[in-house]
Amino acid sequence: MVTRQFPKPEEIFELMKFRKPSLDFTGTRLEKAQSIYDLRKIAKRRTPAAAFDYTDGAAEREISMRRARKAFEDVEFHPGILTDVSHVDPSVEILGGPSAQPFGIAPTGFTRLMQTEGEIAGSGAAGAAGIPFTLSTLGTTSIEDVHATNPHGRNWYQLYVMKDRSISYGLVERAAKAGFDTLFFTVDTPVAGARLRDKKNGFSIPPQLTPGVVINAIPRPWWWIDFLTTPKLEFASLTSTGGTVGELLDSAMDPSIDYDDLREIRAMWPGKIAIKGVQNVEDAKKLADLGVDAIVLSNHGGRQLDRAPVPFHLLPEVKREVGSATEIIVDTGIMHGSDVVAAMALGADFTLVGRAYLYGLMAGGRRGVDRTIEILSEEVARTMRLLQVHSIEELEPRHVTQLRDLEPIPQPGVHEGAEG
Repeated sequence: MVTRQFPKPEEIFELMKFRKPSLDFTGTRLEKAQSIYDLRKIAKRRTPAAAFDYTDGAAEREISMRRARKAFEDVEFHPGILTDVSHVDPSVEILGGPSAQPFGIAPTGFTRLMQTEGEIAGSGAAGAAGIPFTLSTLGTTSIEDVHATNPHGRNWYQLYVMKDRSISYGLVERAAKAGFDTLFFTVDTPVAGARLRDKKNGFSIPPQLTPGVVINAIPRPWWWIDFLTTPKLEFASLTSTGGTVGELLDSAMDPSIDYDDLREIRAMWPGKIAIKGVQNVEDAKKLADLGVDAIVLSNHGGRQLDRAPVPFHLLPEVKREVGSATEIIVDTGIMHGSDVVAAMALGADFTLVGRAYLYGLMAGGRRGVDRTIEILSEEVARTMRLLQVHSIEELEPRHVTQLRDLEPIPQPGVHEGAEG
């Protein structure tokens, strides 16, 4: 029988804990975010639809993006037991230098459109965290300003080869002069993918003030105040800024680029070179035979060819064929630190996060990017402890099983590892 009594006021007051009021609304907002998906929700509330959808969306039916995320969700981990993991070390060596975490920030275009601090926030946060930052050819902050923001950190540069080769060559020279240590030669963008959300939103650079855009802006005044009171939004490395994203890409990119262009750029570049956008085993092997420093398994975040191969699915076979002579970097679909750990266990040397970084940027500028890195870092460390490994080097394929719904159907004359 339970004995009941009247509540004692002093006991009630002991249970009542009120949060101290704070005028730091950004800090309070970001503190409540416990995952990248929480940051995404905040970003969606605070950012106009056209800018948010440019970040959040992918090509056509967005199948590639969904499959990439599901591939990580379908991982099964196999933890060990009875290992002292009071201390774990997530640091790695990649492309000739250190990174405090097994992930870095991927190149993203139009970044100041998402939030006015743009690449300054990204490179500053990356430098503070000791991880690499990658600047896009379509970035909205100059090579020199990124270097000034992150003078002692690791800056990488992502290159599109333009129809006007002199533009690309000039960018390579500027990045080298500014001390960027790695060049990402991107090979998956002969033309722009069909990004239907952007077309439906009438998304353009710079944004056009249509009635729909104005109505959508009403609950997001701070974004517009930032946009209208900061320097004009334009590409820091290109002179053409008017038009839709597809029009801009198609006017600038050259669908005729080939291995001769790779040789030309490689001869100009004094640092490490990585080939970004590799999507099959045969190309990975050919590039490894050519002696490139790294390949980036990527389908451009699902933003180019819809129903492209899932980079995470390609990883084990590419690792078997390429070995350790050529480093392997993986992007597309990473939304949790455990995704990073799974990729590293299956043979990746490094990973890149794009949308996750931009969700943090939209949620709170530089502090939002800091929060993205903090969340992912905590998830990486926690996953390592639960797997009971001390370092990234201890991760092995035995720690992970890829569960797959989409198994390829073998066809005569077609490589069995290809995805359709």
